[in-house]
Amino acid sequence: MAALRGGGFLLAKVHHLSGRVFSRLLKRHRLDEINPAQGRILFVLWEQDDIPMHELARRTALGKSTLTAMLDRLERDGYVERVPAPDSRRSVLVRRTRKDEVFRQGFVAVSREMTELWYRGFDEAGRQRFEDDLARIFANLEAAEREGE
Repeated sequence: MAALRGGGFLLAKVHHLSGRVFSRLLKRHRLDEINPAQGRILFVLWEQDDIPMHELARRTALGKSTLTAMLDRLERDGYVERVPAPDSRRSVLVRRTRKDEVFRQGFVAVSREMTELWYRGFDEAGRQRFEDDLARIFANLEAAEREGE
């Protein structure tokens, strides 16, 4: 039997503390209208706009009900809109609005500041190794989730 390891617990603590620090940075920059999880949704949309909700859920690793609630708020506040997909009557696409452009500039600056905090004391090889390891862990968990469906 494998020995218990503390990596998952440590990752959970890093996640929660990171969210609190990120929220504080957003507030300091007067960008606290959006919480970190909503920022994650916008970040994915900045990489590719007009994507189906199921793809947005996959890329953000948010559950469908959580994603829907966050999109409701983002849509109410004018940051995103949901539109029918042109090629499917049942599919809905999520799209950014112009309102998010001002927010995007500030959010990118805060994200850079957060990245500096995360990687303080790491060299480039250490950063890459860490991210590669996290990607492997994430892939392992995704596979386990698919197996459980």
